[in-house]
Amino acid sequence: MATQAASPEQFVYRTSPTVTDAFDAWLKDHAPDMPVHTDPRDVSRSDIYAEDRWQPIFAEMRANAPVNKVTGTPYGDYWNVTTVKAVQHVESFPELYSSSWDKGGITIGDPPADIDPARLEERRLPMFIAMDRPDHTGQRRTVAPAFTPAEIAHLTAEVRMRTAATLDSLPWGEQFDWVDKVSIELTTGMLAILFGFPWEDRRLLTFWSDWAGGTELAFAKELHDTRWEVFGEMAQYFKTLWIDRMGKPPQRDLISMMIHSDAMKDMSPQEFMGNLILLIVGGNDTTRNTMSGIIHGLDSFPDQRARFESDPSIIPNAVQECIRFQTPLAHMRRTATADAELFGNQIKKGDKVVLWYISANRDEEVFPDADKLILDRENARRHVAFGYGIHRCVGARLAELQLKILMEEMHARRMRVKVTGKVERVRANFVHGFRTLETTIEKF
Repeated sequence: MATQAASPEQFVYRTSPTVTDAFDAWLKDHAPDMPVHTDPRDVSRSDIYAEDRWQPIFAEMRANAPVNKVTGTPYGDYWNVTTVKAVQHVESFPELYSSSWDKGGITIGDPPADIDPARLEERRLPMFIAMDRPDHTGQRRTVAPAFTPAEIAHLTAEVRMRTAATLDSLPWGEQFDWVDKVSIELTTGMLAILFGFPWEDRRLLTFWSDWAGGTELAFAKELHDTRWEVFGEMAQYFKTLWIDRMGKPPQRDLISMMIHSDAMKDMSPQEFMGNLILLIVGGNDTTRNTMSGIIHGLDSFPDQRARFESDPSIIPNAVQECIRFQTPLAHMRRTATADAELFGNQIKKGDKVVLWYISANRDEEVFPDADKLILDRENARRHVAFGYGIHRCVGARLAELQLKILMEEMHARRMRVKVTGKVERVRANFVHGFRTLETTIEKF
């Protein structure tokens, strides 16, 4: 890292267009250029998630071919892995099924075939979730202290205070967007605390997270430079925070932890940017979309909402069930490092293996009535929404805390949140969530 940089106030950081607006504008002029998905088992298509019609496609695969290969897709050939057993098996062999960025990384997409090799090298973004051991181990250990049980306990009062303040600011009897007023506000505020990020600029974290999570941008070549410029602004902002904290005693924030870590203090600019994206997306999109999923789920299953309203003791288990039901990240990708057999299927070295968490969490052999939200489900904790094995989400405990406190504070206010307007889902095969969720609050 460099040793001098201007303060954030000396730069202008764009806050628009959002990635959704940019992609929608691009799509109006380039709809015929979008690739065509022809295989019925090609679940890389984003429309099935935007339109919430993915469930029967995965159900057919789980019943007839839990592990299967699709070929000739816009994302190339890949293996679908759709059940809990198969997902956990792949995750249990991280050397055989690699997460490393230099073998393909963790998302279904690959770099454009026609990209200039020099530019590709410049724009690769290593991050510890997209590394194999031993590099993964050292970098994960660097940030793990921010999410220990002791640290979570330390954050509890802060999370409750901010959650209470946010809920108390909401209008009763008037329609508003839950995603914007609650889900984004709470998760972005939590990220700002974790990073020691200037509070007044915290919405930049959401803006950057959305640009990072849009896998469909791979098809919009005209937006590639814009996306990279957004990442550059993000890196510049964090660079000023990094430099400001160099030479200072260790603090509790993630940037300070990186600075004082042998594994991360000498990161390249690309690695720094990659890990920022990982921590921002991991801390923002996942919790944010489950916060919205809780509201949509309770509204979709009135009997479960009544259960929640009558018995707050089920909240800890209800959190796990809501995470299972929503599954805020639909997939993770692995790449085979050698030939292997996977439940009777012959995987070849270099094959792309896609773990569909969103399908495994609806695995009927593990979760009876899997398409139903059942708040007191006995084995809700068996969900794989946080992954499994060495790459299990490092911030899982913090996510669970935020969701538990949200439900507790809603119950304390006798707050029934009803979906009364527009519901817009994310058009993506990676992030699974809501763009808009128009709601109205009433007392129960």
